[in-house]
Amino acid sequence: MSGSSAYPSRAAIVATAGGTIARGSKSFAAASRLFDRTTRERAWLLYAWCRACDDIADGQTLGHDMRGVEDGAARLELIRTATQQALAGKVVGDPSFDALRIVAAETALPHRFVRDLVEGFALDARDWRPRSEDDLLTYCYHVAGAVGCMMAVVMGVDPADEETLDRACDLGLAFQLANIARDIEEDDRAGRCYLPVEWLVEMDIAPGQHMKPWHRSRVTVLARRLAAMAQEYADSAKAGVAKLPFRSAWAVLAAADIYGGIARKVAAAGDHAWDHRVRTSSLEKLRAIAGAFSNARHREKFAALPERSDALWQRPRS
Repeated sequence: MSGSSAYPSRAAIVATAGGTIARGSKSFAAASRLFDRTTRERAWLLYAWCRACDDIADGQTLGHDMRGVEDGAARLELIRTATQQALAGKVVGDPSFDALRIVAAETALPHRFVRDLVEGFALDARDWRPRSEDDLLTYCYHVAGAVGCMMAVVMGVDPADEETLDRACDLGLAFQLANIARDIEEDDRAGRCYLPVEWLVEMDIAPGQHMKPWHRSRVTVLARRLAAMAQEYADSAKAGVAKLPFRSAWAVLAAADIYGGIARKVAAAGDHAWDHRVRTSSLEKLRAIAGAFSNARHREKFAALPERSDALWQRPRS
C-alpha cells in the first residue's frame, strides 16, 4: 500500500466509499441516505475503512464468505501499519485507508477509538474466545461500540461529551449482539464462537459442540438472550439522540429499528434462526425509515429518558 504521484481526489474516494457501503450493508446504506450530505460522506468514509479492515482480518469480501485465515498476525500488522499512516495524515494509496485519513482529519476523530477497533481485530487474530458475559461485551465494544463512538463524532458530538458517547457505544453494542445472534452458525463454520464459555457450561454444552443438532434448542435460548441484550442496549442508546441534529437523529433511529429487526427475527425464528441468513426486507427498511422520521422530529423527548443504568456494561474511558 504505497502512494503514487497521482492521488485520487476526495470526491473519488467518497464515491468509492459510497459503492462499498451500498454493496457491503444495505441496512447501513439505507440509513446513511438520511444524513445531510457532509455527514453522509463522512459516514461512508468511516464505513469503508471499517469494512476494509474487517475483510482483511477475516479473508472475506464485503463481509461475505468469511473463512479461517492462517496468516492472521500478518493481516493484523497490515491493518495497523496502514491505519497508523492514515492517522498520521499520510497518503496510503488504498482508498479505504485514505478514507480514514480524510474523515479523521475533517472531524478531529479521537485516535483512541480507531486503535480500540483495531484491537478488536487483534482479538480475532489470536483466536480469542469470550469466557464471560463481560468478555463478550468487551469484544463487542472493540468491534462495534468504538465505531458507535466514532460515528457520534462524525455526526458532530463533542469528543469530550462522554455521556453521549456512552449512548453511542450502546447502539454499537446492540448492533454487534444482534450480529452475533444471527451469525452463530456462520461463525461456527469459520471456526469461531462468540457465545461465552460460561453460557455454554450453563446449558451443558461442551465448547465446540454448540452447533450439533441435538443442542439446537439450547443454542436458541442463548440467541434469545443475545437478542434481549441487544434490545436493552438499543433502548439505552436512544437517550443520546436528543443531542443530534434532525437528519442525524433520523438516520440513527432508522438504523436502530432496522438492526433491531434482525435481533427480533432471530428470537422469533427459534430453532430455525440459522436455516437461512436473517435479513430485513426493503419494505421493512422503508417502514423503519418512516417511523424514525416522526421520532426524530420530536427527539427532545429522548432527553427525558432515565440515566444510563449502572447494570449496563461500561466502556473504557481514556
